[in-house]
Amino acid sequence: MALLRGKSQAAFSYLYKAYGDVLYGIVSKVIPDEGIAEDVLQEAFVKIWTYIDQYDPAKGRIYTWMLNIARNTAIDKLRSKGEIMRGKIRGDEETVNTGNAVFPATAQQSTDTIGIRDAVADLDPRYSQIVQLAYFQGYTLDEISKALTVPLGTVKTRMRHALQSLRKHFSR
Repeated sequence: MALLRGKSQAAFSYLYKAYGDVLYGIVSKVIPDEGIAEDVLQEAFVKIWTYIDQYDPAKGRIYTWMLNIARNTAIDKLRSKGEIMRGKIRGDEETVNTGNAVFPATAQQSTDTIGIRDAVADLDPRYSQIVQLAYFQGYTLDEISKALTVPLGTVKTRMRHALQSLRKHFSR
């Protein structure tokens, strides 16, 4: 981390080699167009390089921090093009977990590896559904509210309860 914060190109090169394929897999699940997905991955790594000082190891692993940047950059790209529609963001069950055909097993990391999908599946179904839509399919809370025909306040409350439950689960 000290090398990354010191803007060491060697450290950043290592980071790219170690996580580039995995982050591309996440981005390509949100943006199926290969060329745009590659551009978004590059944007994500520029953000990682630029904001590495904001990474706080006390809040989580660097992988999780980078995964969120890549996923959010991909979602932002869709929104900036006015393409955010249910049909444009892939919503199949395998959205985040697929990729074995594209990446070798050594490079493939998924949310299953760190236990997130299992923990989400163990939540109350009302909470689990909201977490899946928000974090695995890229929906905003407002979009979830409309899709489920549930008041926005209820969606926010359920999301808060879900995150509290997940926090307890992972702090064990």
